[in-house]
Amino acid sequence: MKHLFFVEDDLSLINGLSFALKKEGYAVDVARTKQEAEALWLKEKFDLVILDVSLPDGSGYDLCRQIRQTSTVPIIFLTAADEETEIIMGLDLGGDDYITKPFKLAVFLSRIHALLRRQENFSPAERELASNGIRVQRLERSVYKNGELVNLTAGEYKLLCLLMENPNQVLTPEQILSKLWDCDENYVDTNTLTVYIRRLRAKIEDDPSDPKKIVTLRRLGYRWNVPERTGV
Repeated sequence: MKHLFFVEDDLSLINGLSFALKKEGYAVDVARTKQEAEALWLKEKFDLVILDVSLPDGSGYDLCRQIRQTSTVPIIFLTAADEETEIIMGLDLGGDDYITKPFKLAVFLSRIHALLRRQENFSPAERELASNGIRVQRLERSVYKNGELVNLTAGEYKLLCLLMENPNQVLTPEQILSKLWDCDENYVDTNTLTVYIRRLRAKIEDDPSDPKKIVTLRRLGYRWNVPERTGV
């Protein structure tokens, strides 16, 4: 049984969504404040976090930062604002998805199912990937740049692995989305993918403003660029 962590202060929303999630077969723990959430996070192990942006004693963004220091668990934000800047902020901090209030229950449940499927369907084919000074230890789910540990979110990690598995091949946005997200439901669009690419570049490129590892091919897609070795 998947264990979900629901951080929300609206009691009516808590009751309705918790009931629906339990009916779907999930175990659900609830925290109504940031302080409660911090304490419960240290005691339990969760498969997914549903996190409201606005909490009575702090910001859901701050809680996301804390979780990302030790975990790549999928995080889905609930927000009353549909401003692009807030959505991108949540993704930049390590969120994997977002839902704008008010929302339909069917959409909410579908997003939860999609994120959990994404976790389960990603099975490592090799123990290690290495190129361009980047090394991925797949059993430990750890990433190193020139020997230094790099902290990636679950989405960033999967995107990096997908690119490194296909060196020097152009992957279209549609191909990437179909591998990492449930695109049949249009949960994640190309704008969100652009945010993930930007986040990943900021962590692994020597100069993110002039990327050499993840190359954009205009109107085509992205490529993990591995320079060919030339003989003498």
